[in-house]
Amino acid sequence: MTSTHKPKILIIYTGGTIGMIENPETHALVPFDFDHLIDNVPKIKMLDYDIENFQFEHPIDSSEMNPTHWAEIARVIEDNYERVDGFVVLHGTDTMAYTASALSFMLANLNKPVIITGSQLPIGEVRTDGEENLITALQIAAATDANGSPVVREVAILFEHYLWRGNRCTKRSADNFNAFKSNNYPELARIGLGLHFNKESLWRSRTQNRPLRVEYNMDTNVMFLDLFPGINRNVVEHALATPGLKGIVLKTFGAGNAPGHDWFIDAVKRTVDKGVVVVNVTQCPNGCVHPQLYAAGVNLAKAGCISGHDITSEAAITKLMYLFGLGLRQEEVKKYMRRPLCGEISVD
Repeated sequence: MTSTHKPKILIIYTGGTIGMIENPETHALVPFDFDHLIDNVPKIKMLDYDIENFQFEHPIDSSEMNPTHWAEIARVIEDNYERVDGFVVLHGTDTMAYTASALSFMLANLNKPVIITGSQLPIGEVRTDGEENLITALQIAAATDANGSPVVREVAILFEHYLWRGNRCTKRSADNFNAFKSNNYPELARIGLGLHFNKESLWRSRTQNRPLRVEYNMDTNVMFLDLFPGINRNVVEHALATPGLKGIVLKTFGAGNAPGHDWFIDAVKRTVDKGVVVVNVTQCPNGCVHPQLYAAGVNLAKAGCISGHDITSEAAITKLMYLFGLGLRQEEVKKYMRRPLCGEISVD
């Protein structure tokens, strides 16, 4: 990028705390008009970027986020992909990791930054993390290397002092400004007096020179099943018999262990035999599934449950939605769940 080029960044506002401002009459928090973004965050002028914005017609709380909204975000990115240098998506924190994971799969051959950020306090507050997060996200979206290419070429989450791979992190705090953490993969950048990128951690796709391809279909016939000591047979069998079910993220203990009761293993095997994909993902925030380490994990593997390795729950469930949305059959879905598509797991 030459010194005369002014970065063109598109801000996509979906909703969430960051876009709230206090109504001076009612003192209630309401979404502000992003056409007046510069008035609310005057420091943005100092960046000297060409900034545009797209605002959801009805900004939503992130707890209401669903695949229809993911498709709307993806559509805006696709429609503007060739004419802007990067994207900043403003989003509520509660489901941010799900959206980041979903978009990482939906935006195939992505070669530009899609930086998702938000805040714990509204941007209109005197003491807010929203202003710093927004400005830093814009700087990351505009960052280029010596060749003028984007430094970040993936979906990432920027929160406080860190940039994380979007499909690798989880919301870890409802109270702290440092709300997100990637437990099984290092930060993409650390924010201090400057932006310090961890170049070895940045995603570089073998297909990044191909045109962007957006996959909009996300099949929601999937579910989580959290294990706990004393889980009831009737509960398990009822859940596994859900009509139309195609995929299950089985959240297991430790290194991928589960109760060794015959009824439980048999129920999993019957479910797999019916064509349902069952993925073993550990409940632990850090670590990996090692299905051959203990007998409890071996039994699950023998029943047809596949290892999710070190994938997050958010990435596992959205990856299942994505793969089934492509129309793939059970064996194809199992194959791709075992291998990384966009850096979501550490094994190849």
